[in-house]
Amino acid sequence: MSVKVIEKIKEKFPAAVIESHSQCGDDTVVVRREFLVEIAKFLKDDPECDFRMPLDVTCVDYLKMNRAPRFEVVYHLRSLSLKQRIRIKVPVEESDAVVPSLYKIWRGVDWFERETYDMFGIKFSGHPNLKRILLYEEFNGHPLRKDYPQRGYQPLLNMPKLRGDKV
Repeated sequence: MSVKVIEKIKEKFPAAVIESHSQCGDDTVVVRREFLVEIAKFLKDDPECDFRMPLDVTCVDYLKMNRAPRFEVVYHLRSLSLKQRIRIKVPVEESDAVVPSLYKIWRGVDWFERETYDMFGIKFSGHPNLKRILLYEEFNGHPLRKDYPQRGYQPLLNMPKLRGDKV
């Protein structure tokens, strides 16, 4: 049934689709960033798609594979009513690591987008509260990037002493 979804996306957004495949139950469409919001709205609102549940937003860093562009932002979506999944990938250049936020379409992407920002440094334009979610604000860099130093040092936090702590 999900191949039908891939074909619907290709038919409705022919200029948006870079590539697609369906392999072992994993259906994937790679799309141009400027079409992401329109495609997301379509996938949610079209009754033959009905993707109302975002499962994850993450990123892949292709630095060590010498692949351009360096990043791919990956969305995993689920339609509970139609029992289908789809993966949407958006290629992103390192020099312009920004994609539009899908928060207004699915509020459930809120923390997923923040985590992707925190770990990879991908910015989500239009996100209502894009700030670190796992690391503290003074943390330097993005630890899931392939060029993050393995033995890097981070600024220490000035944490208030807890009751019972000895100095």
